[in-house]
Amino acid sequence: MRRIALALFLLLLVSPAARAVQPDEILRDPVLEQRARDISAGLRCLVCQNQSIDDSDAPLARDLRILVRERLTAGDDDKAVVAFVVARYGDFVLLRPPFNAHTLMLWAAPFLILLAGAGFVWRRGRQRAGEEPATPAPLTEEERQRVDSLLRDEPE
Repeated sequence: MRRIALALFLLLLVSPAARAVQPDEILRDPVLEQRARDISAGLRCLVCQNQSIDDSDAPLARDLRILVRERLTAGDDDKAVVAFVVARYGDFVLLRPPFNAHTLMLWAAPFLILLAGAGFVWRRGRQRAGEEPATPAPLTEEERQRVDSLLRDEPE
């Protein structure tokens, strides 16, 4: 029984990642199918948003996979297929959007956030460096007497 469980576990480790492409979507021509897979891997599922249409089970992703395959069988090259999808859905459909005026904030935001965080830490450090250490308030006469009495009554 242990051997069977181990064999199943090892099989799961070496098995390729499951794809959402259905058997009825697969093209007969393996070259066209590979081109479709390559294009689909770069297109974002508009429902899932963090998956490619090749990995998504969403109905819209299926429609986009079929659209890509239809365009390829119609004779479009890879760039034309991607351009067609981008014309319909915008740059957001690309998992790696191009750097242009529309996507400037998308590309610059991580660096701006990092820069703002570094500026905050630097400013906070400068403020703390300028502060003088807090000096304790002087002891009252009653407190001073208490300390003296504690120091005289030291246990042996």
